Amino acid sequence: MALHNLQRRWLHRSASPPTRALARVLLALLAGGAHAASLAWPFSSPANFIAALGVLPGQPVWWLELLALSLLAWLLTDGRTHSKDAGGGPAWQRAALWAWLFASAWLTCTFWWLFVAMHTYGGLPGLLAALAVLALAGLLALYYGAAAALYARMAPGNRAGAALVFAALWLLAELARGTWLSGFGWGAGGYAQVTGPLAGYAPWIGVYGLCALTAWLAMTLAQTLRWQSAAGAPRGGRAQLGHLTAVVLVLLLPLLLIRAPADATQSTGHLSVTLLQGNIPQDEKFEAGSGVALALPWYGEQLKASQTSLVIAPETAIAVLPAQLPPAYWPDLQQGFATGQRAALIGIPLGNDQDGYTNSVLGLKPAQGQPWRYDKHHLVPFGEFIPPLFKWFTAMMHIPLGDFNRGPLRQPPFDWQGQKLATNICYEDLFSEELGQQFYDPALAPTVFVNVSNLAWFGDSLAQAQHLQIARLRALEFARPFVLVTNTGTSAIVDHRGRVVASLPRDTRAVLVGEVEGRSGLTPYAWWLARFGLWPLWLLALALVGLGAGRRWRRNQPAVLEHP
Repeated sequence: MALHNLQRRWLHRSASPPTRALARVLLALLAGGAHAASLAWPFSSPANFIAALGVLPGQPVWWLELLALSLLAWLLTDGRTHSKDAGGGPAWQRAALWAWLFASAWLTCTFWWLFVAMHTYGGLPGLLAALAVLALAGLLALYYGAAAALYARMAPGNRAGAALVFAALWLLAELARGTWLSGFGWGAGGYAQVTGPLAGYAPWIGVYGLCALTAWLAMTLAQTLRWQSAAGAPRGGRAQLGHLTAVVLVLLLPLLLIRAPADATQSTGHLSVTLLQGNIPQDEKFEAGSGVALALPWYGEQLKASQTSLVIAPETAIAVLPAQLPPAYWPDLQQGFATGQRAALIGIPLGNDQDGYTNSVLGLKPAQGQPWRYDKHHLVPFGEFIPPLFKWFTAMMHIPLGDFNRGPLRQPPFDWQGQKLATNICYEDLFSEELGQQFYDPALAPTVFVNVSNLAWFGDSLAQAQHLQIARLRALEFARPFVLVTNTGTSAIVDHRGRVVASLPRDTRAVLVGEVEGRSGLTPYAWWLARFGLWPLWLLALALVGLGAGRRWRRNQPAVLEHP
């Protein structure tokens, strides 16, 4: 403690206020970059000892996410953020700045690959595409800046209460980013915990609950490191020990559970599957003379040649409307699955100029009148629908997708050989609150999730690895296997415990034959999410913030003197 005080006094004396401010700016940006790296490690591990720490290319690093968020919390617990000084403005302004810089760096480094879609394949000028990514990250970072500003203004003096208020405010920021204005929760901190000790909480509280939990842990750790007690009084030591004990218990509790929710679900049998990864170049995919001419025969041959119970082709595997196919192409496919014990799920656009278009999946199986159909519900802004006032922006890009019709939220699953296969397209698996609606009626609840995607839009980037971690966390939340089928990767089979049991190499044309085990039964998260949506988390966070603000307000009220 004495050494900590000495170091702090030396730093404050040896560095001028501008130097200290610059150091904090750099620390916030560095911590934000580390937070992004924790979601899917972007570098090759140079040494065995780093690999031993769980740092592997493309894999989440749970402890790095906690460390990065703890650095931000450390900035927010600086005593200088609770008062004015000659080197800066009001405390809430500095707190907002640190959090906004942190979140801007985190989000920019997380979804920088949007630049590839807009510039490389959309034809948007490079400078404008880069500014668009920075603008999106900066706008979404405002949620976290506002959360930090409110924390500085209303956190109670009690350290335990302050940590809860910070967690609640961080949760509100994550919820707002993930749900408001169509929502874009890609890169939420909870996805870094898919392999860590906190993963055991996923079937109970979901990804947003994990975001709140990691925020609480980060603030508690930061407070413990900054703990000051008058002359080393025993009370301070006991409180510090209590904080550390709480942290250890939270980390160990999932390991102490006798029966995890995944164990409480029941097997619905096994289904043999074939996943088709065509690896059609994105700049040729929708071109009749190149990508389409390459995809149609390859997918047609593989669909007919598959010997498993189910074969799946990715999003827009057939990149043209049925009316634009060669006359015998679609009837031949239907005939191939009209009898026997095989079925298929095929990504294809549907519609016409009069009724509009949909990004869809068609299901073929024996003894059906019409193909089963799923229409994408959660559309991608600028890719599948154009927000108001932004037609000028999309007009600058050469993307062959425009305004699509939206499918309903609840669509019947594809019933096949005792399994109920719930399909989602592209980033729809990001929205657990929407997938959770399918569990309201347990009799109709899916036993297997199937995601079909085309991540070729984002080139050779971390988007594929990040998308895999999203699917793994969904598998943990609902205790359901996840089958991912993509154009360029990563195509994989994830079991109900979130483990990747089989996958294909990225950027290769290949076929994966494997087996998936369906599951029935509800996790606690699936039960309450299906009934109440995310409202329990919203209300709990708002209640904690309100209690914290009330305590702060009562503490700041002047004492009332009683007159005899």
